[in-house]
Amino acid sequence: MNFQQVYNRKDTNSVKWDNLSEVFKADDIIPLWIADMDFKAPNEVNDAIIRRAKHGIYGYTMVNDKTKKLILNWLKNRHQWHVSKDVITFSPNVIMGLHHAIQSFTEQEDKIMIQTPVYTPFFNIIKNNKRHMIENPLIYENHTYKIDFNLFEEQLKQGVKAFIMCSPHNPVGRVWKKSELTKIAELCVKYNVLILSDEIHADLVFEGNKHIPIASLSEEIAHQTITFMSPTKTFNLAGLQASYMIVYDKKKQSKMQQALTNSGAGMLNTMGLTALESAYEYGESWLNELMKVINHNKRVVENVIKNKLNDKLSVVASEGTYLLWIDCQQLQMDDHQLQQFMVEKAKVGLNRGISYGKDGSQFMRMNIACPTKTVEQAMEQIVSAIRLLT
Repeated sequence: MNFQQVYNRKDTNSVKWDNLSEVFKADDIIPLWIADMDFKAPNEVNDAIIRRAKHGIYGYTMVNDKTKKLILNWLKNRHQWHVSKDVITFSPNVIMGLHHAIQSFTEQEDKIMIQTPVYTPFFNIIKNNKRHMIENPLIYENHTYKIDFNLFEEQLKQGVKAFIMCSPHNPVGRVWKKSELTKIAELCVKYNVLILSDEIHADLVFEGNKHIPIASLSEEIAHQTITFMSPTKTFNLAGLQASYMIVYDKKKQSKMQQALTNSGAGMLNTMGLTALESAYEYGESWLNELMKVINHNKRVVENVIKNKLNDKLSVVASEGTYLLWIDCQQLQMDDHQLQQFMVEKAKVGLNRGISYGKDGSQFMRMNIACPTKTVEQAMEQIVSAIRLLT
C-alpha cells in the first residue's frame, strides 16, 4: 500500500471533502477535521468487497461463527484479550450502540459521566436521551492530561448511573495505563456505575504504549462493562457501518440485543460485514505500515511547532489515535477568532476544540491520517499565517 499517494476524494459524497462549504464556509482549504483517513483500505478488503458485489444479490445478511472467530483472534493477537464468541453483539456503529445502552440501562434524568474534553457525540447522546450530564474534566498539565480521581470519586458518590469512557481518548490522545484503568474500574464497581467503554481507537496506538481493554482487568469488571469496538477507524471503513460490543453480563447482552432488534439495527449490512471479516483476517501488516506513517506525520507537526512556532502553539503529547490536540492559547484568540484564523488565513479545516466541551476552548483537533505532503503543506500554511500576525 502506498500511503503517500494523494487521492481525489471530491465528488464522492465525502463528508470530509464535499461538505467544506457547509461546515467552514470555504472550499479552498485543506480538510484535516472529521476522523476518517485519506488512505485506501487494505487491498484485501477492497478485493473482498468487489468479489461480493459480483455476486449481485444483497439480501439480509447474518453473522456466523467465522465472523466471531476472526474478532476473537484479533482481540487475542492484538490486545491479548481472550473472550468467547457468546459475549459478542453487533450494531451498525458505536454511537448507535451507546444510544441503545443509555436507553436500556438508565432512565430519564439519570446522571451520566463523561471526561472532558471529549468526543462530541457523547454530549448529544446524553442530552438527546434526556439524561443529566456530569462532566469530570481531565487535568491538563505539562502538555498531557490526567484524571482527577478525587473529583471522579466524589462525583460517582452523587448517584452516577453510567460512565461513558473514551479509551484511547479522543481528542487528547491518551492511552490509559493499567493503573489508571484499574482505579477507574474499582471505583465504578464500588459505586455500581456501569462502564460504557468506547474503544474504537484501540488499534491505533503508538509504540511504547499499550491499549488495555478495561473489561480485561477482571471478571468482576467485565460484568460491569460494555465495550464498544469496530474495525472502521482502524482500516478506514467508517462508511460501511460495522461495529460490535463485548457484553459479559448475559442479562445486559440480552437487553441490548433486544433493543437493537426492536429498532431494526440488529443486523450488519452486507458490505460492512464483508469488510470486517477481511480486515481482521488480512489487515495486520497494512495497519503496522499505517502506524509508521501516522507516527511520522505526528513528528512532522511536532517538529514544525517546536522549531518555528514554540511560542505560539504546542502539541499535546499523543499516545494514540491519528488525531492531534493542538494548544493554541498563546495566540490569544477566542474560539470564534481561532476558527476564522485557521480557515481564512491558514486555509486549513480543523475541528474546534470548544466542540469537545468548554475544557477544549482555545484548542484545535488535527487529523493527520493523510499523505505526509498534505501535513507538510498544512503546517507551512499555518506557520506563514501566524508569522503574519507579528
